[in-house]
Amino acid sequence: MLRKTLDTIKSGMNDYLRRKWRRFREIMKSERTFFDWFVTKKISHYMPDSLYLKQFYKVYMNEKLDLRNPRSYNQKLQWLKLYDRNPLHTQLSDKYFVREYVEQRIGSKYLVPLLGVYSSFDEIDFSSLPNRFVLKTTHDSGGIVICDNLEKFDRVAAASKLNAHLNRNYYYWGREWNYKNIHPQIVAEKFLEDTEHNDLYDYKFMCCEGHVKCCLVGSKRFKSGLNLTFFDLDWNVMPFNRGYPRSTDPIAKPKRFDDMVQLAEKLSHGIPFVRVDLYAIDDAIYFGEMSFHPGSGIAAFTPVEWDYRIGEWLNLEKAYCYTKGKKA
Repeated sequence: MLRKTLDTIKSGMNDYLRRKWRRFREIMKSERTFFDWFVTKKISHYMPDSLYLKQFYKVYMNEKLDLRNPRSYNQKLQWLKLYDRNPLHTQLSDKYFVREYVEQRIGSKYLVPLLGVYSSFDEIDFSSLPNRFVLKTTHDSGGIVICDNLEKFDRVAAASKLNAHLNRNYYYWGREWNYKNIHPQIVAEKFLEDTEHNDLYDYKFMCCEGHVKCCLVGSKRFKSGLNLTFFDLDWNVMPFNRGYPRSTDPIAKPKRFDDMVQLAEKLSHGIPFVRVDLYAIDDAIYFGEMSFHPGSGIAAFTPVEWDYRIGEWLNLEKAYCYTKGKKA
């Protein structure tokens, strides 16, 4: 009897080890799969930022990261992650505390009306919210839930998603230092609707040292899939893609485009590089967010020459660098 029991345990252990070995071999087949597993297991948390980013960039961009003499836009974003560590960037990356900065720079009328701020999903009093609203986490990317009908709102799914985001430190994946010390919260904001376009266009202004260089428009995010279309300041479509396809539908220049450029330049003044996101609905302009490393610097350009042409816009000598804790 004892022998049969031991044989059963041994057989079970062998099956378990074989399954684990097969899974490990599957992981090892792909460099990216292995890297994602490495990050998920939090082993990577103990790696120095520079070493991690070299591997991170190699896996996702399939080229070596040159931190001594970065020339492309994506490589310069990796350099900025390591060396442009202005403490202000933490506030500007926090989707709640950035509101104070926006109010001081351009005025509160450009802020999306705030409905509430919460430390956890359980704190949300849904009886105090309107029928339509947006919930988003303050400390990362992608932690957003849209409610367009409170009666049909799936609170269980929303709680699952937002709690998962609250429990992660976004810094560890792409080593974007500005996210590292943000206290995770949830904000509830007014639901924005653009009936004119039947879509909520997201106007993203790429700013270098307080000057807008171009504008990319996010469209069809909640329809057929996100499109990103780059425009120069004369509203000509720029001849490249980055990460996502261009829109096949024409996108008209917003009525208050010049005002939006001025607002983006006021918000980005004194910053080597930042992307300022705005919304334009009827005659109103609303602030979205500020992003210091769009796409975490691993969204490829097609054709690739534009990675280098846009990289020329970024002057790294203007970065707020630190050497051994002191500004350099």
